[in-house]
Amino acid sequence: MYWGWTATEMIISENKITINSDVLGREVICDILLPDEIDATRPLNLLLLNDGQEAESLELKQTLQNLCNANSISPTVIVAIHAGDERLQEYGVAGKPDFKKRGSKAGLYTEFIKEELLPAITELFPTANFEVTAFAGFSLGGLSALDIAWNNPELFNKVGVFSGSLWWRSKELGKGYTDADRIAHAMIKGTTIKPELKFWLQTGTKDETADRNKNGIIDSIDDTIDLIKELEAKSYKRPEDIRYVEIVGGSHSTETWAKAMPKFLVWAFGK
Repeated sequence: MYWGWTATEMIISENKITINSDVLGREVICDILLPDEIDATRPLNLLLLNDGQEAESLELKQTLQNLCNANSISPTVIVAIHAGDERLQEYGVAGKPDFKKRGSKAGLYTEFIKEELLPAITELFPTANFEVTAFAGFSLGGLSALDIAWNNPELFNKVGVFSGSLWWRSKELGKGYTDADRIAHAMIKGTTIKPELKFWLQTGTKDETADRNKNGIIDSIDDTIDLIKELEAKSYKRPEDIRYVEIVGGSHSTETWAKAMPKFLVWAFGK
């Protein structure tokens, strides 16, 4: 099915495209990473990555090259989408802003992905047959990736959430908040149809210090574990459908996410 790797070192090509988005009313820059010599008529994988402006600090190009040279993953195209000045409005859960009204343009960002970005990728790779299409992100970008993949499973097979902002809530702490006000958890619980997706979720034990329920476990981990419980309530299974990675000493930083990235890529696109 796939072409064979040669004994020479695989080189990763990096290109930039700019999409003049009518939906978002701004230019969207995307970095595109892929093996230099590929046969686009054969199956490829595709990863959309939020906060693509962090590609360099994530060591994304080197990581992809290392995994390709180790023959650890199948040929994969990564489209790293740069966030704009309105990141806090474009990322989030579509149609459900948080208690500070952040995420008000998340629906537009979803439309951009579906109606502008994916068609642009199809134009770049007109003969490509993407075998696995994944969406991933970090922090609020992870929440965004989860929302878009969950609500569009016909477009995506897998989702990756690095230190996801799963605390995203409709009520402020101290003003009637309960865990039922977490927007992502409510989205999953309220969905009647089980999307055909697989999930990779990562936290670091030093993601934050907040512990709102005083149980000795930081909120980042609590919220992620609770999300996994909601997925399990929908009949998803561990480890077949859900992979959870907790990095001891890991922080809410590109340094930690760079360390986690090879694990995610092998999970998503491994041979």
